[in-house]
Amino acid sequence: MKIERTKLDGVLCISPQRFGDERGWFSETFRQSALDEAGFAGGAFVQDNHVRSTRRGIVRGLHFQAPPHAQDKLVRCAVGAIFDVAVDIRQGSPTYGRWYGETLSADNQLQLLVPKGFAHGYCTLTDECEVLYKVTDYYDPSAEGSLKWDDPDVGIDWRLPASEISTNARDAAAPNLEQLATPFRFLTDE
Repeated sequence: MKIERTKLDGVLCISPQRFGDERGWFSETFRQSALDEAGFAGGAFVQDNHVRSTRRGIVRGLHFQAPPHAQDKLVRCAVGAIFDVAVDIRQGSPTYGRWYGETLSADNQLQLLVPKGFAHGYCTLTDECEVLYKVTDYYDPSAEGSLKWDDPDVGIDWRLPASEISTNARDAAAPNLEQLATPFRFLTDE
């Protein structure tokens, strides 16, 4: 498993190896010890989520859970392709408001580790997408938070024209970065 740091401290891009023969292939998609060796300081993963989207251009996010239910997320796309994004929302961070994105697909098997203190979202790049992600805390509706997916101050390039993107009412009504009362603070010893 190859793990690379990104331009946002704590966000990791993970590339599992595939081993194939005439029967197909095998891939180890998660190994806690590899994340530990790469410096991941989050908690243990306690819940797996599986999301299906039926068409290209669906944006889900940008979401987070506030402390004490904040979550680290390990995201992968098992069917189709998505553009997966993390936005730094840690007040005082040198990269506050900046984003990092990666195309995750069934073909490339890349994964993105999005730590606590980042809003997360993705855009489906193909019809029929299935996204799987692990989280380090249980879902708690009282801890839900979101950031506006198309905030011009963040400036995410979702890889599709805005006219082709759809979202739900909740995500459309999320606050922009200027209005966000972020519950996260940047700590130099994170």
